[in-house]
Amino acid sequence: MILVLTRTYFPDGTNGKLECEGKLICNTIELPWKNNEKRVSCIPEGKYFIRKRYSQKFKWHLEIIDVQNRSYILFHPANNALKELNGCIAPVTKLSGPGLGLMSRKAFEKLKIHVYRAIDQKGSVELLITSNL
Repeated sequence: MILVLTRTYFPDGTNGKLECEGKLICNTIELPWKNNEKRVSCIPEGKYFIRKRYSQKFKWHLEIIDVQNRSYILFHPANNALKELNGCIAPVTKLSGPGLGLMSRKAFEKLKIHVYRAIDQKGSVELLITSNL
């Protein structure tokens, strides 16, 4: 399965649209682009793989692997990129401003079910990040 994340960049955050085979799964929020600096920037555009991951803080969630010069880049719930993210991607049901969204937990559960099913059936999920220029 291939997920396509199409981003729009703003000074205060990055908003995205996450789709699979042309169908919208959810919107996303991230930190603004700041040259891939750890903890303050979204990750570079490119092709990545997603895997299941468990932690005490987020329980079962999703990890984006092999991000250049970065580690533990996750998909997890958050509604405010600047306050709640350190480089990760937060699925949201509705965008409410640059780097801001609503009903993140609902969107995250929808994404997680979709991705976990694909991993269990096909073994891999690819994430392609592009921009909306």
